Amino acid sequence: SDTPPGKWETGTQSFESIAGVLGAIEYLEWVGRTFGAATGGKLSRKEALGAAMEAIHAYEAGLSRQMLDGLSSIKGLAIHGIVDPGSLDRRVATYSFTMDGLHPRAVCERLDAAGINAWDGNYYAREVTTRLGLEGNGGMVRVGAVHYTTEDEVRKLVSCLESIASGGA
Repeated sequence: SDTPPGKWETGTQSFESIAGVLGAIEYLEWVGRTFGAATGGKLSRKEALGAAMEAIHAYEAGLSRQMLDGLSSIKGLAIHGIVDPGSLDRRVATYSFTMDGLHPRAVCERLDAAGINAWDGNYYAREVTTRLGLEGNGGMVRVGAVHYTTEDEVRKLVSCLESIASGGA
């Protein structure tokens, strides 16, 4: 058309991104319909997305408690962040920690050898690691659980960290 808004085009649309957003919405809709609370009827897309967020939140809260319990039990492991079990609703199931006498990169390499993904460093939050006095020591190790992480995978993480803390493989 010769009149706005159809007169001007910002450029070629990112069709891949549009398709990706649709794929993510459809996936979350499936999560809500599959794992959300039973409603006794057909859910609208909006209801299914809400049910997905509730189901994911509840599942990840359980994983977060399991991770906190497991990580807190490891001698020489210091969690940086919220550790009060009564305040788990204020955090996600991602934990940053350090281990006595071990560089964060070395811990990550050991976890990697066991097939566990972890990150080390400051995660672009240099001011945080500086204020915690960790920037000059390699930062922290970070592990996180999401809605497709299993309880067995959390147990494997904790077991591997216990082995690392005790000087094992």
